[in-house]
Amino acid sequence: MATITKKELIDRIADGTNQRRVQVKRIVQQFLDEIVNELGKSNRLEFRDFGVFETKIRKARKAQNPKTLEPVEVPEKRTVKFKVGRLMKQKLGELSGAQIDDEAGDIAEMSDHGADEDHDEGDGQE
Repeated sequence: MATITKKELIDRIADGTNQRRVQVKRIVQQFLDEIVNELGKSNRLEFRDFGVFETKIRKARKAQNPKTLEPVEVPEKRTVKFKVGRLMKQKLGELSGAQIDDEAGDIAEMSDHGADEDHDEGDGQE
């Protein structure tokens, strides 16, 4: 598996659109900044067929230090969750030949929020 950097993506987009790299870089960075800003406001970002980004609060909990076996308080924290959209799931499945799934438990958790919305972002079954 290869790692693709933002720079490599910018180069590909610039080549594919015949745009100057500096202009593409500015647009891509603005797009990423907007995503971070909206998630920072706890907004849900839905890109139809691509996927959904949203923040979740993980409650404070007690854990155990594996070395010392002492109890440890883990504070509440905010995380970002991504739910794969229908079209991405389909295309990745075609490319890899394997079933594509979200992180365990995230699908049901996030699809509860979209129950009244258009079901394109559902569980991928039709």
